[in-house]
Amino acid sequence: MLEDVNVVWLGSIASLLAGLGTGVGALGVFLVRKLTPQLQDGMLSAAAGVMLAASFFSLLLPGIEYGEELTGATWIAALMVIAGLLMGAGLLFSIHQRLPHEHFTLGREGPDSARIRRIWLFIIAIALHNFPEGMAVGVGFAGGDIGNGVALAVGIGLQNIPEGLAVAVSLLAIEHSRLKSFGIAVLTGLLEPVGGLFGSTMVWLAEPIMPWTLGFAAGAMLFIISDEIIPETHRGRFKTLATFSLLGGFVIMMFLDATLG
Repeated sequence: MLEDVNVVWLGSIASLLAGLGTGVGALGVFLVRKLTPQLQDGMLSAAAGVMLAASFFSLLLPGIEYGEELTGATWIAALMVIAGLLMGAGLLFSIHQRLPHEHFTLGREGPDSARIRRIWLFIIAIALHNFPEGMAVGVGFAGGDIGNGVALAVGIGLQNIPEGLAVAVSLLAIEHSRLKSFGIAVLTGLLEPVGGLFGSTMVWLAEPIMPWTLGFAAGAMLFIISDEIIPETHRGRFKTLATFSLLGGFVIMMFLDATLG
């Protein structure tokens, strides 16, 4: 019993520390002096590249691996992840259709009853991404392999650094203060210890749904990247910069995942 309690605490604390990596990255927002249209497109595209790589290397591929361990069949695992992906994209599409939001270039879309900026959908997608990552850390500790749990926590924490910067700079781009942008970025990372607690205490439930939840988070992010971020950053004069910024963000995240995941 005492060992089970220790595992729960380890999983929760490790996922909290991993989530705080988001805050470390968000500190970079205080170093940005002025957000010009060129810098805005470059930073948003880099953020999209980070999230694109995270979708594949941190969510989809691990989701298929979880599914294979659970079912013993790769094709069933792939279908589970695909189902989760489509549900995640569907949810964000539904939010996109029903809530008002605003493009930098095209202006406001959606109902006029309230205002919500387009970038908040991106923040929601990142938040959805953090919960299953925390679950993965919690499940890793609950599985009895402390070394595996620590490795997961370290890898995810380092991956969260560019993600925290992405959130904070995106909010700065829509004229939030630096302090507010930093605070919201930190809050998105705090979903990881919630996922970690869930994963470590309810491993019997968390582990079977991991393929679905990982796919779900990836689908949400892929929808926002394709439907909002890329079109938005390619409408102006800096689409070449946006393209290479996306590639830069992608390779940075890919390197972190490959070496630390």
